[in-house]
Order: sequence, then structure tokens, then C-alpha cells
Amino acid sequence: MPKLMLHGDLDQPTTLSVEDLRDWPQHRAAVTFDCATNGPQHHVFEGPLLRDVIQDARPTFDAHRRKDRSRFLLTISGGDGHHTVLAWAELDADFGDTPVLLATRLDGSGLDEAGAQLVVPTDRCGARYVSAVTHVWFGTLPFPNRAL
Repeated sequence: MPKLMLHGDLDQPTTLSVEDLRDWPQHRAAVTFDCATNGPQHHVFEGPLLRDVIQDARPTFDAHRRKDRSRFLLTISGGDGHHTVLAWAELDADFGDTPVLLATRLDGSGLDEAGAQLVVPTDRCGARYVSAVTHVWFGTLPFPNRAL
């Protein structure tokens, strides 16, 4: 069974299977995305909010300071080598509040054998949909040197 590693600036990094991801409340997203190569795609995904999974791993930011939370990023990698980047502020309820999923089901079928899929339901193009997620890294970039 495929697993994904959740790591970075987290107090409780972990490794999760699709079955493990079903321990969180499952959300449903009926999406249509249209990329130049394949034309319109219509799918229904189900899974936990990525925000909930990250919050349960206890991010190292100060949750009471919005500016602290707004500097964190997520990089998501798939089994096929596809990668994407999200800003935590896109997911955070005080900012973008985007319901990004780690899908456990696609069009009614479980993804246990294929692995979880990243779903960004607000995207017009599906380029940030990452199949067979292997890694979710959470953290910040080094602060730039102001002495330049």
C-alpha cells in the first residue's frame, strides 16, 4: 500500500496510508478542470482537508499570529515525480480558506492501491493535482539576507 510522508516544521511528522487518511472527516469536491492537453475533466473527489491533516501534525508556527502562519509553504510530491507548491495562507481559514483535499476516493473508487491525490478544487487547470502523493513537506524558506 502506498504511503505518504508528512514532514518538515511539524512537531509530529508521520507517515500515512490512504486508509489512515480516512480517520479525518471526509469532504467531497465535484470538480471540473480544463487543461490545454486533455480538454475538460469532470471528477468527484473525497478525502480530508489537507489543512486538517497538517494541523494534527502540529505545525511549529504560532497559531495566534497570522503573520507567522502566512510565511509557511507546502511542497507536495507524487509517485510519478510531479511536484507542486502551495502557500499555507491558501488553506488557512483566516486567508484563502481553499478546501484542498488529500483525496482517498476518486469518482466513488478508493485510492488505496494508487495512493492519495492532492486536489485543489478552485484551480481552473488540474496541474496542481498530484497523483500518488509520496511527500508533503511543510516549512518556511530561509529569511533573505538584508545586508545585500
